[in-house]
Amino acid sequence: MTSEATRTWRPDWPCPVVAILAQQRRGSGDPTLRLDVGGRQWRASRTPEGPATLALDVRRRDGEVVAEAWGPGAAWALAQLPDLLGAADDWSGFEPQHPVVAEAWRRHPHLRLGRTGLVTESLVPAVIEQRVTGKQAFAGFRTLVRRYGEPAPGPGADVGLWLQPEPGAIRAVPSWEWLRLGIDESRSRTVVTAARHATALERVTADPASADRRLRSLPGVGAWTSAEVRQRALGDPDAVSFGDFHVAKDVGWALTGTPVDDAEMAVLLEPWRPQRGRVPLLLGAAGLRRPRRGPRLAVPGHLPP
Repeated sequence: MTSEATRTWRPDWPCPVVAILAQQRRGSGDPTLRLDVGGRQWRASRTPEGPATLALDVRRRDGEVVAEAWGPGAAWALAQLPDLLGAADDWSGFEPQHPVVAEAWRRHPHLRLGRTGLVTESLVPAVIEQRVTGKQAFAGFRTLVRRYGEPAPGPGADVGLWLQPEPGAIRAVPSWEWLRLGIDESRSRTVVTAARHATALERVTADPASADRRLRSLPGVGAWTSAEVRQRALGDPDAVSFGDFHVAKDVGWALTGTPVDDAEMAVLLEPWRPQRGRVPLLLGAAGLRRPRRGPRLAVPGHLPP
């Protein structure tokens, strides 16, 4: 099938395409993002100009990313490609300040924060992930997409790529269907509210304080959800997922040898303001997580709004 648009982009640094794209993935079975399928990276999104399928061929020898896109939003997706892969992320002024962070940065010197520019796309799955285990959240999101979304344009459908449901489809999901998806009333109400305000949400700017304030003005959206959205949609380097079941414990263990709580993590990360979010990013990329002892959490309740 002939693509509707193509672009060859040469990053000015050794861009780790898969690692940066993976920041957007909601579990290994995410139907909106398929990595390493047929030697390419696939992403489906609802752009301001309409649905789009984006396929990336990474040519490391040439230092190029060859992108093809299909659908009404193809041109938008190609124009946004550098931001998606971290070209707009500025690490100037970041200082490791701690030997563990310095070593993580040495091992992953080219890691950057990508940004999609699509707020509602990040907000819907983030809300679904509130207060439940990752397994439950990813299953609920995956089923929502496949039941109420649609196959991605062009060859995206052939590789199992799907678009998130459009806001109108989300608003029309009956209350009992949300429960069948494993999404309780509190979270479904927040998702539907977000869908009602989708147009306004896409006007949220990249200014961290303004974005946080506007996101948290939505009922059911708290500090954790706001941070998750700002990281992915806006590439906010200072966004930290306070309230996460693992993040504070992992950061504390990596930096002090002892798991800490949110308040203690806030103190630990303060020297890195306004780039605090880079520390958990680097530690996670380096696999620096506290040893998991005992059974995995199997009940709802570990992520706040």
